[in-house]
Amino acid sequence: MSGAECREYLFKVLVIGELGVGKTSLIKRYVHQLFSQHYRATIGVDFALKVIHWDSKTLVRLQLWDIAGQERFGNMTRVYYKEAIGAFVVFDVTRNATFEAISKWKHDLDSKVKLPNGRPIPAVLLANKCDQKKEGIGNSAADMDTFCKEYGFIGWFDTSAKDNVNVDEAARFLVGNILSNDNWLPYEENDGDRIKLEQEAVAAESKTQCC
Repeated sequence: MSGAECREYLFKVLVIGELGVGKTSLIKRYVHQLFSQHYRATIGVDFALKVIHWDSKTLVRLQLWDIAGQERFGNMTRVYYKEAIGAFVVFDVTRNATFEAISKWKHDLDSKVKLPNGRPIPAVLLANKCDQKKEGIGNSAADMDTFCKEYGFIGWFDTSAKDNVNVDEAARFLVGNILSNDNWLPYEENDGDRIKLEQEAVAAESKTQCC
C-alpha cells in the first residue's frame, strides 16, 4: 500500500488517576502483553507507544502518557496534558477512596486541556482490578452509568491488567471515538492540510522517542 492511500495519525492519550490504581500495569499489558505485581511507582510521567492497524487504510500511533498519581497536587499537569486528544481515568475497585478522587481528576483534566472546538477531550473511566473484590460504587453498573453521564465520560469499562480483561476493548473504544469525531482535527479543509497534520504528528513522535 502506498503512503498516499494510508492515513496515519498520532494520538496523545493520557492515563491518569490516584497512586497505585494500576495505570502502569494497564499500559504494560496493552502495549507489551506483560503483567507484573512489582512495578515501581511512576515519578512524574512515563511514555509508551502502541501502533494500531485500525483498518486497511488507517494506522494509529497511540502515545500513552502515564501520569504519576501524585501529580494532581502539583503544577505540571497543564504541561503534561497539553495537546492530548483523549484520556483514560483509572480507579481501583478495591479502594473506594480512589473512586472518590475521580471527579477531581476529571475536573483537573477538563480545566487544562480541550479539543480545538472548545469541548472536553473524550475520556473513558476504567474500573481496574475487577479480578478482585469490589468496594463501593464499582459494584453497580447502573451507578457507574449515571456517574459517567454526570461527569462527562464517554463510557466506562471493568478492567484487569492481571487477567487482561477489557484492556484492548477500552482502548479500541476510545480510539474509535476519536476517529469518528472529527472535531479534534485542526486541519480538515483539504488533503494538503491533512498531510500537514500527519507530517507534524510524525515529527512529534520522533521528538518524543528521543526524549
